[in-house]
Amino acid sequence: MLITSMPRYVEPLFRPPSEARSLIFQITMGCSQNTCTFCGMYKMKRFRIRPLEEILEEINNIPGQYKQVVDRVFLADGDGLVYPFDGLIEILDLLAANFPRLTRVGAYASPNSLTTKTPEQLALLKEKRLKILYLGLESGDDVTLSHIRKGFAADEMARLALMARDAGMKLSVTAILGLAGRERSLEHARSTAAWVNRVNPEYFSLLTLFIRHNEEFVSSIAQCTHRELMLEARELLLHLNPCRTILRSNHVSNFLNLAGSYPKDRERLIRDIDVAMKKAIRYPGLLDSVPDYAEEYY
Repeated sequence: MLITSMPRYVEPLFRPPSEARSLIFQITMGCSQNTCTFCGMYKMKRFRIRPLEEILEEINNIPGQYKQVVDRVFLADGDGLVYPFDGLIEILDLLAANFPRLTRVGAYASPNSLTTKTPEQLALLKEKRLKILYLGLESGDDVTLSHIRKGFAADEMARLALMARDAGMKLSVTAILGLAGRERSLEHARSTAAWVNRVNPEYFSLLTLFIRHNEEFVSSIAQCTHRELMLEARELLLHLNPCRTILRSNHVSNFLNLAGSYPKDRERLIRDIDVAMKKAIRYPGLLDSVPDYAEEYY
């Protein structure tokens, strides 16, 4: 008799906010590019690719009542796109066969994983419903990227991102306010805006640097105050002018929530920051303090 079950995850498990209602399959463990000094997401996991047979069995064993309602799937962990191409095709084909309402599959993609796929392979993956990739840019500033040990320069990441876009995939790109510290705050903002203007991702999200198993990195920079972070965000928005990009800064690390679409909301978003700065003056000491948000999940 066939025993059906839901996936058993190896914690911690992360997914983008927009994948909150997706069924998640861990096809890799950890991140293939686990060298970024600011990131504490997968430092406790050794990267490995799960055997294809395990994943296919896990998909087949999802209870039938769930198979009829699932319309989105997310492929974890931090770098699902790095999975070998032939195996990824088998996974996507089985997902389509098992979930009749499936409309979209998403995955995190590092610059490293994008180098493992050709433009033709990306186009076929998109045809198989892998329609959106989540890419951590972090910064468009090469000095900052070198400091965080990203492993890729901004220009190379733009080239790889555009390859995915040319294949028809949607991109959701994230950058991190405060990542460059006080010293390169405005350079970080301007270069990140220039990168987004060049690539024109469908979605662009801002996080704020926070502490999560990255204390050594945080102590290596002069952290930005609330005032400096607002000015950094304003500088970014002043130079940001992509075509048809949705902006969000609604991650839990953000103390300033921004939401709008480019280009139509550009001026309103800048005004939103100005209004927020005026309101913050009412709270003595706030603007000159450093955000203290931190997470401890493991």
